[in-house]
Amino acid sequence: MKKYLPLLVIIFILIIDQAIKIYIKSNWVLGQEYRFADWFVIHFTENNGMAYGIELGGSWGKLVLSLFRVVAISAIGVYLYKIVKSDDKPLGYTISVALVFAGAMGNILDSAFFGLLFSESYYQVAQFMPDAGGYAGFLHGKVVDMLYFPLIEGHFPEWFPFWANDHFIFFRPVFNIADSSISVGISLVVLFYRSIILK
Repeated sequence: MKKYLPLLVIIFILIIDQAIKIYIKSNWVLGQEYRFADWFVIHFTENNGMAYGIELGGSWGKLVLSLFRVVAISAIGVYLYKIVKSDDKPLGYTISVALVFAGAMGNILDSAFFGLLFSESYYQVAQFMPDAGGYAGFLHGKVVDMLYFPLIEGHFPEWFPFWANDHFIFFRPVFNIADSSISVGISLVVLFYRSIILK
């Protein structure tokens, strides 16, 4: 069972991540949101780049980012396979790597296929498999994000360098389950398994 647990974690994360993304993409208009509380908002947005909206310009830039993701996921997948097969690493570490892999895989699925499968979400609910074709080609799709936690909102004090009196929100990024999986996996490695990666 120990050897299958990382696979079960990956499958679980991918199912939850993709189910939520497909539901949002199929039922919401871009920019639509639902507030559960001031600090917990479901807000539909799409990210054409990587974490925090980092992107390279144009179609070629998007392709480069997508190919980079594919290479990174492949490397993580090979590494995960080796540590599961060798069984010489703690189970917690293996699960952490599986979380990173699952999150990265969840986001590359959006980039690879959502552009082919869905129409645009601007001013309309996207259609699945539209007659006119999807909004983008293979590896040129956008990642669906929806989790928004504006925990603290206010203004920087007057004495604060550079941003005096500027409005701020913490935590501003809108993200998804796949992003959370990557963040949790990396955090667990940094907090508990640094000795393994520093060998």
